[in-house]
Amino acid sequence: MNIHEFQAKEIMARYGVPVSPGQVTSSPAEARDIAKSIGKPVVVKAQVLVGGRGKAGGVKYAATPDEAEEKTKAILGMNIKGTIVRRVLVTEAADIAREIYLGAVFDRGNKCVAFMASAEGGVDIEEVARSAPEKIVRSTADPLLGWPDYRARALAFAVGIPNNLLRDFARITHALYNAFMATDASLAEINPLVITKQGQLLALDAKIVLDDNALFRHKDLEALRDMAEENTYERMAREFDLSYVKLDGNVGCMVNGAGLAMATMDMIKLYGGSPANFLDVGGGAKAEKVAAALRIILSDPNVKAVLFNIFGGITRCDEVARGIVTALHEVPANVPMIARLVGTNEEEGRRILAEAHLGTASTLAEAAQKAVAAASAQGT
Repeated sequence: MNIHEFQAKEIMARYGVPVSPGQVTSSPAEARDIAKSIGKPVVVKAQVLVGGRGKAGGVKYAATPDEAEEKTKAILGMNIKGTIVRRVLVTEAADIAREIYLGAVFDRGNKCVAFMASAEGGVDIEEVARSAPEKIVRSTADPLLGWPDYRARALAFAVGIPNNLLRDFARITHALYNAFMATDASLAEINPLVITKQGQLLALDAKIVLDDNALFRHKDLEALRDMAEENTYERMAREFDLSYVKLDGNVGCMVNGAGLAMATMDMIKLYGGSPANFLDVGGGAKAEKVAAALRIILSDPNVKAVLFNIFGGITRCDEVARGIVTALHEVPANVPMIARLVGTNEEEGRRILAEAHLGTASTLAEAAQKAVAAASAQGT
């Protein structure tokens, strides 16, 4: 779950990360009042759950309260990568001497928290990773042992933190680590963490991505969810406890099991197609859940064909087939559908689908080829 910059800053500040003062608003007049109360030049920042705000014109400097009001008027209602700006953060402008990147991410492979830091702060860190990976310094924290001081200092030395700011930098890394662990985050980053001309470290931007699977422990964080900016399909999927991620392709996928779903998507790519989504209905999915999954897939206008790949272990093939037929009664589809059912009650499942005039396949390769061909025939 993504949260806004102002929310991430509030969380980090509670754990000791120094952030610049500011308030969020959806009113130009209120933005003027906020800037007046700050009493210094401010930056007006669009609050949207996408990157690239600055390049899109969603971050503007304002020297006076009147200018803050005008800049807020210009930003509100702006479309940034398909998202309409409804709120802005009015925050004190910093006198920047240097920018640094600092982030913490969960490293699943090594079962630890990985810290990343770079002297190339304030820019797209993914681009730095691609073009100059040697400029990113990495260190790790064992969840059982925590984040030791000596590693914090080593990280500071590696990115060239001045000696007089070593302790401050170490405290910020500890605060970031504590915020990361306490919120069950999958990512917490400060970009940029700046050294001001007054010789202070300050977090000018903040990002936290929360683990959806841990939100049952954090009702306060669940309340931060911005429903207006969430993907409609992913919100629907969450209501039915479906694992769904929308992609840019045109072959809709419904699979039971995350690994099988990834293999299905790979097979679609192998035969020249492009998956429209990742969707795992999970084990033991009943007809109602399958019907909901198909409704979500068919709600995507990019979908030109649908591929069902069901391995009937815990999930019965006949239950899945009934769910598909039920969904087709509720949401008429004009796209071709190919089903591959293998396992428990597969014969019954195939019979149900055959009566509904759906295409079938005996292998995943055959199903993928048919789905890709069907999507191509439908056009883009």
